[in-house]
Amino acid sequence: MPLKNRWIFILLLVVTAIDLFLSTTGNPNRVFSKPLLMPILIWAYIGEQNNKTLFSRLIISALVFSWLGDIFLMFDHIDSLYFILGLSSFLTAHILYIIYFLRIDTGNHSYLKKRPLMLLVIVAYTIELLYILWPKLDMLRIPVTVYAIVISTMLAAAAWQYGKISFQAAMFFIAGAFLFVLSDSALALNRFVEPFAGGGIFIMLTYVAAQTLIVLGSISHLRKLTD
Repeated sequence: MPLKNRWIFILLLVVTAIDLFLSTTGNPNRVFSKPLLMPILIWAYIGEQNNKTLFSRLIISALVFSWLGDIFLMFDHIDSLYFILGLSSFLTAHILYIIYFLRIDTGNHSYLKKRPLMLLVIVAYTIELLYILWPKLDMLRIPVTVYAIVISTMLAAAAWQYGKISFQAAMFFIAGAFLFVLSDSALALNRFVEPFAGGGIFIMLTYVAAQTLIVLGSISHLRKLTD
């Protein structure tokens, strides 16, 4: 897919690499690199399509809430309140993505008839993840459970786009949603169960890739609408 401002996506890649380096070295300057990621992606998205549609506003709003989530989670070691605020911000972002996907209507499609196995796999994964996390969550059981259900719904809504919109846009959405679930699952396991080697790098790489793929999916989808 041709991009008008490919260099902005390259800039995002460079800033992501810098952020990962600062993260692995424990450099306090990461307070400047991490908050730049989502604004750069918003900038790239705005430059690629018509921003006056409901779809584009939903994506931009989701990225703004993700940016807030990034900032809050940087300080969750100070007070657990920041973790709740970060969780709430990302929860809102996922709800906005769900609304985006549900607004794509190309006819009467029954999820249970068209994607029963896919839906079953997503539900099974969510239950298994919560089963692993449950003994470690304590007071966070309800908010983490709600979050897990919402992000799984986001993945299911993204997967539902296959066969409804262009193959390219659908694959971008599905891959992005899948990586988002992977990133958040790794974050939860790393935080509540047991930290694993390279966890921070894996979480950030899959997170930035997820957001970028969803943005590319929206660009592809909106271009098809205006063709």
